[in-house]
Amino acid sequence: MIERPLLALLNHLLDGAPWARTRLMPYAGRRASFDIPPLALSFAITAEGRLSAADGSTPTDVVIRLPADTPLKLPQGLDKAMAQLSVEGNAEFATALSFVFRNLRWDIEEDLSWLVGDIAAHRLVLAAARFSEWQRRTAVRLAENLAEYLAHERRLLVPRDDLDVLRAEIDRLTAALGSFESRLASFGR
Repeated sequence: MIERPLLALLNHLLDGAPWARTRLMPYAGRRASFDIPPLALSFAITAEGRLSAADGSTPTDVVIRLPADTPLKLPQGLDKAMAQLSVEGNAEFATALSFVFRNLRWDIEEDLSWLVGDIAAHRLVLAAARFSEWQRRTAVRLAENLAEYLAHERRLLVPRDDLDVLRAEIDRLTAALGSFESRLASFGR
């Protein structure tokens, strides 16, 4: 049910990236499966380097599994989201798929320009980027303020300065203890 729109989206991205289709063409006929619970997407590579639906009954050349919480990790970055990726099957095909999907980008401004025109599309994308950056900065400030409140007002966390002083004292004590052990060992000889 969700496979068709997802494959259509991926093929749209591939249509905008001839290099990606060229990279996939040698694997025409090969089958792959993405498993991100509760979603499972099986597809085959066409001779044009596009994706077509594949039934789950035929064996796949590559199975790519991601944990169910992967979509929640996407705001932290693609690398963070893909950290727990597991791949089974043909290594060469898996490497090609990985390279294509890691480097495939959506030119949303180009797609929007078909609907609203070039200038409006550019402004919408710019506004979305600014809004996203504002959200990121706001989240960082909120986290910093919460940490400061918990450390200085509620004293539930140790302030960084106090922790640095404690580390320095521990290092000084460790050095003094090492020196004392050396002197004690020299008396025992």
